[in-house]
Amino acid sequence: MPKPPVIRTVKNLRPAIGRFRKAGDTVALIPTMGALHAGHLALVRLARRKAKRVVVSIFVNPAQFAPHEDFASYPRTLDTDLAALSQLKVDLIWAPGVREMYPDGFATRIEPEGPAEAGLEDKFRPHFFGGVATVVAKLLQQVTPDFAIFGEKDFQQLKVVTTMARDLDIPVTIVGAPTVREKDGLAMSSRNAYLSEGERAVAPTLNQVLKNCASSINGGQAISAALRDGRTKIEGAGFTIDYLEARNARTLAPVTATKDGPIRLLVAAKLGRTRLIDNIKV
Repeated sequence: MPKPPVIRTVKNLRPAIGRFRKAGDTVALIPTMGALHAGHLALVRLARRKAKRVVVSIFVNPAQFAPHEDFASYPRTLDTDLAALSQLKVDLIWAPGVREMYPDGFATRIEPEGPAEAGLEDKFRPHFFGGVATVVAKLLQQVTPDFAIFGEKDFQQLKVVTTMARDLDIPVTIVGAPTVREKDGLAMSSRNAYLSEGERAVAPTLNQVLKNCASSINGGQAISAALRDGRTKIEGAGFTIDYLEARNARTLAPVTATKDGPIRLLVAAKLGRTRLIDNIKV
């Protein structure tokens, strides 16, 4: 099966997108950092239902990694990624290098507020959403899609990107796609590859605790008590917990009762050297 074209410069990208537009085709973009798994491929299938043309970007964005994080070791599997995307008949791969995205003299950075300052990921990775907002804004300006598809696993990121596109009047519809999970409930993530065999067996605890907390809250238990029990179980399984929080699903504001909803439960915790995140609705 022929591989989709891989474009590496903005100069070559613009006429390629222009040909789609000249034909009257709608365009959907799936921004990724590569190391694609079944969750990413589900985004591609959703994009195909939304638009005539599907573009997947592959760019490991250094601006969203802190110096102590895993930029250098982040998995890069371009050949495997291209083979998977070929099977799904993606129309174009946008795979710029770092110097193409951040050339000499690059001096502009978006600093998002609102959902980017919710005290969740931003509390533990204060550099992160500035890097995400900047690169996503560039990708949206480069590809000019009608739709951009993001997974709900990174729920705060989805809120940040949606707000950024709205506030900057970028003419795109941001679409959130349900989290894709392994059979045992673990949210699919490129970083799952870092888990040892023993850690992989423990990792589904995060999703189990989230479901138990949601069930307890729906059953009438106080949110604070449900979260306290959940934190105890997560730490008892061997995780170092960053947060387990109940937030308003629209604003990410803290909630203390079901009347403050709709409610989203969000968790982040480290297992060995691997940091995992997950979330579910209540």
